[in-house]
This record gives sequence, structure tokens and C-alpha cells, in this order.
Amino acid sequence: MKARYGLQGAVVILIVSFSTVILTTIIFCLSLFKFIAPKGRPRDTMTHWLSSLGELWVSINKCMVWPYRDMEWDVRMPEGISHKGRYLVSCNHQSGVDILALQHCLNRRAPFGRYLLKHQLIWVPVLGVAWWALDMAFLRRYSKQELLKNPSLRGKDLENAARACEKLKHIPVSMMTFPEGTRFSESKRESQNSPYKHLLRPRFGGVGQVLYSFDDALDCLIDVTIIYPYGTPSVWQYVSGQVKKISVYIELRPIDDNLRGHDFREDSTARGHLISWLGGIWEEKETLISHTLDSEPDSSRK
Repeated sequence: MKARYGLQGAVVILIVSFSTVILTTIIFCLSLFKFIAPKGRPRDTMTHWLSSLGELWVSINKCMVWPYRDMEWDVRMPEGISHKGRYLVSCNHQSGVDILALQHCLNRRAPFGRYLLKHQLIWVPVLGVAWWALDMAFLRRYSKQELLKNPSLRGKDLENAARACEKLKHIPVSMMTFPEGTRFSESKRESQNSPYKHLLRPRFGGVGQVLYSFDDALDCLIDVTIIYPYGTPSVWQYVSGQVKKISVYIELRPIDDNLRGHDFREDSTARGHLISWLGGIWEEKETLISHTLDSEPDSSRK
């Protein structure tokens, strides 16, 4: 059995690595044309082609685990998600498999996913240019030491986020966020005295940056809850076919006007609305996870 898993995982990693090198090289070459293309229709066309290549890469990753008949997917997908929409996507975070599960469920249904990345990552050889070509939002954040040394930088990260997201307000996009900020573990849950059994406390920073930057350009929130009934898997367990079941519950939620375009750092009322909104979503998410695990007779996560 171990030999089978090892062979399966090795084949998947080999094929995904090969496709990643090929598609990243193509994206890198097309990025040069995007750089010189005039703004407007020519650049939008390049953006569409590059996004299609990104979706092709995700489709290849998805196909690699399709033959694993022992891996059960329980996906609850609502009506109304448009490939031409603009969404904020929020998800609980437990493993590197979370991103693969999100891609598995949302690829070609929702728009190609973009992330808020540290500005320094743009200098990563080849990949930095590829991420730029795929319209990832590069943010310049400031450390506590920098803010103490230069208080005028306070609040600049929101302005930087707004500038980074400006180009994304006019194209189909899924802005991906993990409000917990880090992967769940029992030790982290205890250290932050989380009121939830299966979740960490949600942080409002990343979500607030997207809501501020996009203002009224977002259609709604895609709220995703990922559950691993038989234990949180590693990426290796996923690619080698050792995961028994993944449950993914997806819900569309409206975004109220009092959450859009507000400086949650300076506006205490807006910050209160944002904290209350996320807290309510997390309460429902906790209930959903508990109910799902209780319904699994052999679940190891109860």
C-alpha cells in the first residue's frame, strides 16, 4: 500500500512540476507583451489569455487526483456564481490542501483567484513576473519598527492596497483571503483563547483591505468552509491519494454598504461593523463544522 501511494504521489508531482515549468515559461513570455501593450482592450485581452493559462494549470492539477476513486468530494455549490463576477472569497485555514481544494471547487466557475502578496515577492525569479502578469496584488506593508520611526507611514498600507487592486476592479476576479491568518492547530487555538473548537479567531486586516480597495466593485462574498472529517491532510497525502473525504460548503453572502470603502483602521464604527460581520460568519462556520463532524460516524475530528 505504501509503495502504491509513493508511486501515485511521485507521478502526480512529476506531471504537475512539468506543467508548471511549461506554463510558467509561457506566462513569462506573454508578460513581456502585456507590459508593452497599451492600456485598454489590448492589455485586457492579454490579461484574459494569461488568466486562461492560470485556469489551465489549475485544471491539470485537478485532473491529477481525479482517478483517486477512494477520495470522496462532498461539495455544496450554490447557484449564482458567475465566471464574470467580482468576489471576495473567505475560507477557514487548516492545511496547504485548502488552496488545492478551493481550486478544485471554484476553477472555471468563479473567476481566476488572486491573492494579496508581499511586495518583495515580485523579485522572485520568473515567478515574480508571472504573478505580476496574472495580476496578483503586490502590497507594501510596514513593520512596527518602520511605523515607530516614521509615523507618517501609518495607514499607507491601505492606500498601497487600493492602488494595487485598482486594475482588478475592472476585470473578473476572486480575491482570496484566509481571515485566520495562519493554519489551525490546537496549540494556536489555546494560545489565542479562541472561542471556537474548530477555528481560530478571524482577523479583519486582509478582508478589510479588500473591502476598502474595491469599495462597491465587489458583487458579494463567497464564503467557503472546508472540512476534513478524517483528519487534516498534508499536501503529500493529497497528491498520493491518501485522503478519504473532503467536504466543501460554499455560500454566497451579501456585502453591506457599511463594510465597503471604509478605512477600518481610523474609523472605529466601520471596524466594529467588520469585526461583527466576520464574527457572525465564524459562528455559523463553527456550527456547520461541528454538525458535519457529528454526522460522520468515524470522524477523527469530533
